[in-house]
Amino acid sequence: MGDRSGGDTAVKLLLEAESFDTLGGWVTETQSMQTIGSAYIMAHGMGVPVADAETTIELAEAGVYAFWARTRDWTAVWGRGKPAGRFTLGVDGQTLDTVLGTNGSEWKWQKAGSVALSPGKHRVSLHDLTGFNGRCDAVYITNDDDEPEQDNGKMTEFRRRIRGITVEDFPEEFDLIVAGGGIAGICTALSAIRSGVKTLLIQDRGVLGGCNSSEVRVSLGGQPHAGNYPRLGDIVDEIAPIMGSGGTYPAEYYEDARKKMAFELSPHDLWHIELNTAVVGVEREENRITAVICRSCVTGKEARYRAKLFSDCTGDAVLARMMGVETMYGTEPRERFGESLAPDKARDEVMGQSVLWLTKDAGHPRGFPDVDFVIEINEDNCLYVKGGDWEWESGQYRNQALDAEYIRDYAMMAIFANFSYLKNHSARKEEFRNTVLDWVSPIGGKRESYRVVGDLVMTQNDIDSKMPYPDGTAAITWDIDLHYPDPKYRDIYPEPFRSCAYHRGIHAPCPIPYRCLYSRDVDNLFLGGRIISASHVAFAAIRVMRTLGQLGEVVGMAAAVAKSHSATPREVYTKYLDELIMRMRAGIARPYYHSYPTRAHDERYHIKEIGMLRVVPCEGHPDDIEKIKNDPELFARLAALGITHENGKKLNEL
Repeated sequence: MGDRSGGDTAVKLLLEAESFDTLGGWVTETQSMQTIGSAYIMAHGMGVPVADAETTIELAEAGVYAFWARTRDWTAVWGRGKPAGRFTLGVDGQTLDTVLGTNGSEWKWQKAGSVALSPGKHRVSLHDLTGFNGRCDAVYITNDDDEPEQDNGKMTEFRRRIRGITVEDFPEEFDLIVAGGGIAGICTALSAIRSGVKTLLIQDRGVLGGCNSSEVRVSLGGQPHAGNYPRLGDIVDEIAPIMGSGGTYPAEYYEDARKKMAFELSPHDLWHIELNTAVVGVEREENRITAVICRSCVTGKEARYRAKLFSDCTGDAVLARMMGVETMYGTEPRERFGESLAPDKARDEVMGQSVLWLTKDAGHPRGFPDVDFVIEINEDNCLYVKGGDWEWESGQYRNQALDAEYIRDYAMMAIFANFSYLKNHSARKEEFRNTVLDWVSPIGGKRESYRVVGDLVMTQNDIDSKMPYPDGTAAITWDIDLHYPDPKYRDIYPEPFRSCAYHRGIHAPCPIPYRCLYSRDVDNLFLGGRIISASHVAFAAIRVMRTLGQLGEVVGMAAAVAKSHSATPREVYTKYLDELIMRMRAGIARPYYHSYPTRAHDERYHIKEIGMLRVVPCEGHPDDIEKIKNDPELFARLAALGITHENGKKLNEL
């Protein structure tokens, strides 16, 4: 919790906001772990102030205590209106003087105020004032005059020192560590586990599924069971939500529990999952990863996990970039791969991320704040819509890994701006008088980030020619689907938040080479999800989740081959490709929910405390009819069911 450095009476406590006893209406945000070193909480009320986040502290001595909150004004970068995310800090019901979230665009400590406190327990609360995404990383409490560390580059060490955090070793070594619990990561892990590979899955969110979770709500694209290996896609089918296709739907459509249940149906001694955990460092020996250092997104505690093999399914190539591998970002020039759809010159532009949203009819008039912190919307540029899908896309000109918070914030700001105009000023505002924002994703659904160079880079030419690579695996079934900022809105707004798409059909499934699924530069690193080795143009057809999930199935199989031969991912291709092909043909067997054998004329009653009671014999098993008849209470209990048996007789006729 803290230390007493600076003298016998110096108290220094650091509370991670995400570890508060109750978060109330605040939500945990983890996408910025790589840039600010910590998760934070956000008052995501869509214009309605959320319930307080609260926790309890215990002080050993009386004194005057200063309270600081690490926060930022997320709307300051646009220089319009009041800070949107304002909140206050309270102690034992007393609100401290300073309105927080008003301290500029950078993450900094802002002093909330000071209060005299007695020894014992005290209640600390964060009180949202706006419902517009006020955010708090941590709370610092001290009876000393020193202010907390303001240098963001020194924050990790400051946290460790104040809270006494050391890296703890996880006691077991794994065969495979999968970083990232989206569809690609889930499929990689399940495929490996069911192939006999002891696997750790690390996910920085509280649920599995990534873009296909209830938090983001992107539907699955692509076709399973296509191409040369029709069994690929079995795991994708197992975890895929039953309902929903294109579009945005209520949370239950995304079946988060279904994804976790797939692990529960797998051998329990072969898997371990760490949710709310982010990779923040790697350890290496030459060109191999030996361990990853992870930080809890809730407590801030750190742990070391060791394995022989690793798969980077983080979406932003977190492990790969920490290892210093060659990556690709943006759009390659035409001359690099000779692609007709590539531009003449290289651009940093990527396909952006979408923040999806839904409205509902409240059945009666409902207001919405007339916000002033947003981009200017008027009758000429407003969008008369009641929900947002893929076309609400932003961040095409920014770094999807390093600028994730800004990109998401800009997208949310555009949603709030448009909705506020429709409700308060538009010519058609009567149409929207009963409309309320029902849900806005607090997380951006990313399409493209860093791509890692493997032994082969797949290109548009491979897709056009259906290049018959010997190591072809799962097949591309999606169009070459390139997204661009919509020129209409690109010319209106300082940054685009609407996109359009160019589609080119691929005419037939196109296998993706296995050599795109491991790093060229790291001996034991598989690649998964949107970081695989492909050009920007080719990736536009690969990127959909069913395709990436099937590639995850392949990586899990390859990990099993690598384990059995103590081989590297590259050696699976150079020495053991035939074995991988056999596994792809066979697919991954699904677990059975029940193990009852199928027997002719095997009729049974099943009472939990008694067991199976056979009323018609089968080979090797006599019936239990005499046992049933000799127990009047049991007989009456079963006769009351009124079953007509296979031979046409009731129980009393047997």
